[in-house]
Amino acid sequence: MSGTYKLLGVSLLFFILVVHAKDQAGFISIDCGRLNSSSYSEGTTGIIYVSDTSFIDSGESKFISSEYKEDYQQQLWSLRSFPQGTRNCYKINNIKNGTKYLIRTSFLYGNYDGQGTLPEFELYLGANMWDSIKLETVGSYSLVKEIIHIPLQNYIDVCLVNIGLGTPFISSIELRPLSLSYYKTQTGSLALLYRWDTGPKGNRGYRYPRDVNDRFWYPYHREDWTNISTSLTIEPDDDIYQLPSVVMSTAATPKSENGSLEYWLPKDNNSARYYVYLHIAEVENLQPNQSRRFTVSYGGEVFEPKSLVFKQSTTLFSRSGHVGGQPFIISRTPNSTLPPIINAIEVYVVKQFLQSDTLQTDADAMTKLKSTYGVKKNWQGDPCVPELYSWEGLNCSKDGYDPPRITSLNLSSSGLTGEIPFAISNLTMLEVLDLSYNNFTGSVPEFLSKLTNLRIVNLEKNNLNGSVPVQLIEKSNNGTLELSVGQNPNLCVSVSCGKKKKKNAVVPVVASVSGTFALLVMVAAIYFGVKHKRKLKHAERSTTPYSSLESKKRQFTWSEILRITNNFERVLGQGGFGTVFYGLTDGTEVAVKVLSASSVQRYQQFHAEVNLLMRVHHRNLTSLIGYCNDGTNAALLYEYMANGNLKTHISGSAANKISIILKWEDRLRIALEAAQGLEYMHAGCKPPIVHRDVKSTNILLNENFQAKLSDLGLSKLFPADNQTHVSTVVAGTLGYLDPEYYMSNWLNEKSDVYSYRVVLLEIISGRPAVAKTHEKTHISTWVSSMLAKGDIKSIVDRRLQGNFDTNSVWKAVELAMACVSPASTKRPMMSQVVAELRDCLAAERARGWKSHEISDSIELSSLNMTTELRPVAR
Repeated sequence: MSGTYKLLGVSLLFFILVVHAKDQAGFISIDCGRLNSSSYSEGTTGIIYVSDTSFIDSGESKFISSEYKEDYQQQLWSLRSFPQGTRNCYKINNIKNGTKYLIRTSFLYGNYDGQGTLPEFELYLGANMWDSIKLETVGSYSLVKEIIHIPLQNYIDVCLVNIGLGTPFISSIELRPLSLSYYKTQTGSLALLYRWDTGPKGNRGYRYPRDVNDRFWYPYHREDWTNISTSLTIEPDDDIYQLPSVVMSTAATPKSENGSLEYWLPKDNNSARYYVYLHIAEVENLQPNQSRRFTVSYGGEVFEPKSLVFKQSTTLFSRSGHVGGQPFIISRTPNSTLPPIINAIEVYVVKQFLQSDTLQTDADAMTKLKSTYGVKKNWQGDPCVPELYSWEGLNCSKDGYDPPRITSLNLSSSGLTGEIPFAISNLTMLEVLDLSYNNFTGSVPEFLSKLTNLRIVNLEKNNLNGSVPVQLIEKSNNGTLELSVGQNPNLCVSVSCGKKKKKNAVVPVVASVSGTFALLVMVAAIYFGVKHKRKLKHAERSTTPYSSLESKKRQFTWSEILRITNNFERVLGQGGFGTVFYGLTDGTEVAVKVLSASSVQRYQQFHAEVNLLMRVHHRNLTSLIGYCNDGTNAALLYEYMANGNLKTHISGSAANKISIILKWEDRLRIALEAAQGLEYMHAGCKPPIVHRDVKSTNILLNENFQAKLSDLGLSKLFPADNQTHVSTVVAGTLGYLDPEYYMSNWLNEKSDVYSYRVVLLEIISGRPAVAKTHEKTHISTWVSSMLAKGDIKSIVDRRLQGNFDTNSVWKAVELAMACVSPASTKRPMMSQVVAELRDCLAAERARGWKSHEISDSIELSSLNMTTELRPVAR
């Protein structure tokens, strides 16, 4: 229900009776914020309430102001507020999946913080939004939300989400089991709008023990209705709804003798479906010459109920939902001597909870890990969904409305001890497992070999001992698994563990060693003896695309990094793998990326980025100046890009000193320069390189606003032997990620083309890749809707104020949409994209020359169309 109630007081008095608790089998009654962990029997209902401390591990206990306490039952005196974190969740276990529950949450502000300011926040049931919480009074009423729901798991999560409009809080949570035989829907759950006791005596409301299901019945008065009642007990007829006699013993009837009873359904939402339950019982002992017959109509549908029997209740309802905006009309029939009556009304709206919770075996495994290690990350609620609030360190697969599965688990640098937990074995869809930089002991478990989807396992920097399972070694040998087990001093990584080591033993895994930068990502070296070492080194230098840092770039110590950044004084940005700081070395400005110890696949991607920057060079790719690998500290030094990333300028979020509204010509030039960087990676490098994370924040702008691609840590070498794709673990950023690559794990250079197309649409429109609205509309969907109307000008960033060549814009938009084909084979090559953008830029420049416009923008570097910008193999 969206409703308000007062458990004690003058305006809405619930039935008060000190009772012995009746059967509360299946009841779960939680007093949120209660400090005392012992349970208690609430004085007016006899309901047994328990503290919430065993259901949640965040939030703060608070109490409403004393001036409001006497008006409410005890479970509303305390509350739990959540000043920290975006999503905080109660996990309620030991419920029966497949059982129908009435789930009720209550919110009483009561000026608990002395601020007198009412917050707004969102309420979630598992992965799906249940409702918005918007309180209207400080303490006059509490807000109640009820839903009838059948959980598919043996637990439910009740979550509060902070939307920036005040601190979320909650007063109580109650679950009541219901019979499956009533409150049925074709689909979805039923959220309560109203539950009314019509024709009541006074302003008294009722709940348990008068209602064995603990439904709240609110008094409902109308000026055009009059009340009738009986002092006798109302017995059920076909009353499977277990209606309380005290509610059914009163009824409303129209004041006018020939009048009807009307009730209108809301018209707030044309797509909403409403379920209405009309509870009726004859409360007058009719004489032989009296009769009460009536019809019920709604939206043109009319039906006549069976005759009422004195003191027996019945319920009228439709088996399918109704649309809103029309009235229920209860009218007497021509042969009836008495007007119609109604004793109680319930109205529900269907809630379609389409997003499935994470598969229970996966969720249970994560819950086990959380409880075992006491993880203090944002591990609350469903691990995978909603995606915006998924657990830190997890990646999940999502296939339509099917339950999400966990595909990546990163617990690197989490301070974990003991043996590697067996719970991980239940994550059967796991592809990436990073347990590095912990203090795990014991052996590498055999169950890792049974996880058939594993592609990357990082166990570096632990205290593991024994031998690596042979199956893992074999998978590493045949290239189906990237296994890193370095810096485990007592761990044997050879197939011949326990035997006498031979000089020609095969080394099957990558054993990363701290303090060195042996950047050979896939080592399968065969050592033939001392006399062959010189020949082997020569062969490695001539065949591998990787080389050692020491021979190429300057190596810095950690103390030098501290000096260069002035003890990390100025932050330039925050990325997925670390923080970027401003630095100065030998009079040269630099950007210093300091690697986070807890970042996913920290060293693998660190190595990958360095290796690629060593072998590629292009004016539209960021240049590497040096590196630091000092113990556990790692950093990369790049050329400083004074004007930040492209996104800040096209979104208008740049700092004041560089807040420039880029002209259309400048935008096209930047788009072209970024495209040239990608073209070089695809066509100018041997073997070709796929960037895998093209997005507007990875396009940096120097002091002349020249564009350069950055962040090559996710880049992948592409085979040059006529293969159409490589199969690899999905990497990238949602909103930019190629759907074909995401669904198939098949990567090729056209995946970058798709991502670049999203960037191009951002450049044109000034809108983000995914709108920051509740609908989360993707930019391509929005552009398509504008194109369907032929409305090209509405697509272009309004800040340009129409100052552009329309044909140039059309050509750019058409180019972007050509890159969106679901089949990568139908997308253009980056060389075609570059050619098209040159034409767009030429058209825009021609417009400028014809009108003799003088640019009043900042001075930008001119575009050099010579062969210098064309890709050159290195």
